[in-house]
Amino acid sequence: MSLHKYSEVDVFSPTAYRGNALAVVHDAQSLSTEQMQRFAKWTNLAETTFLLPPSGPEADYRVRIFTASHELPFAGHPTLGSAAAWLAMGGKPKHAGLVVQKCGAGLVPVRTDGTQLAFQAPPLTRYEPLAEPRREQVADVLGIGPEQILDSSWIVNGPQWIGVRLESSREVLELAPDPSKLGTLCIGVIGPQPAGHPADFEVRAFVGGDPVWEDPVTGSLNAGLARWLSDTGIAPQRYIAAQGSVIGCEGRVHVSIEGETIWVGGQVTTCISGEVSF
Repeated sequence: MSLHKYSEVDVFSPTAYRGNALAVVHDAQSLSTEQMQRFAKWTNLAETTFLLPPSGPEADYRVRIFTASHELPFAGHPTLGSAAAWLAMGGKPKHAGLVVQKCGAGLVPVRTDGTQLAFQAPPLTRYEPLAEPRREQVADVLGIGPEQILDSSWIVNGPQWIGVRLESSREVLELAPDPSKLGTLCIGVIGPQPAGHPADFEVRAFVGGDPVWEDPVTGSLNAGLARWLSDTGIAPQRYIAAQGSVIGCEGRVHVSIEGETIWVGGQVTTCISGEVSF
């Protein structure tokens, strides 16, 4: 049996326990893929990460990211949560104010400013409008008519996200999707908030094939949405997206679009620190 430092952090919320929880196992280089996957299933969280020494000089650490059922090359809230947990456990980045993470998708820079962190969104690997049959399938899953979808696109950056834009945050909040129809689809829906709301958009994320089928707050989705909405002239250069409202969360994702570079950020709070045995 081996003991490893362990953290659970809350990501993308100004209020602890109202964001997206992440389990982090430190110094995990002795663990097998099978052990990692089994533990990720046991935590029953959206994702669990395992921190390892960097495999090259560019990165500060390497991370493997697991859902309850499979490994991901990249995910957003695990990136911010892992960076915060690594720093909290005494990690020293090579460059002040910037942590460089190595994951399956490559190197991901993370800006650090106290409890506020922001990752640089990786490039999209699939980015194209949805074909009409898929668009109709998505509308059916969401329980709406296809005419309510103002626009839709593949926005894949690790998870196989489909982005859907609706007319208003009210329509987003009123969605009552059928999880039995999701299959393996990952659908992210966004709509603008009314004037005066502290956030600019409302977002919801529905994940097929996962016990956590509505994600509380989703970094990878918001990164893809930012690229798409910026390219189509919908989003300003800086905005805040709210997520998780329907399921009792208070997610706040801060997006900054700097030329071709997108930064996706939020607060991270350490909630549990200890050890875990394997």
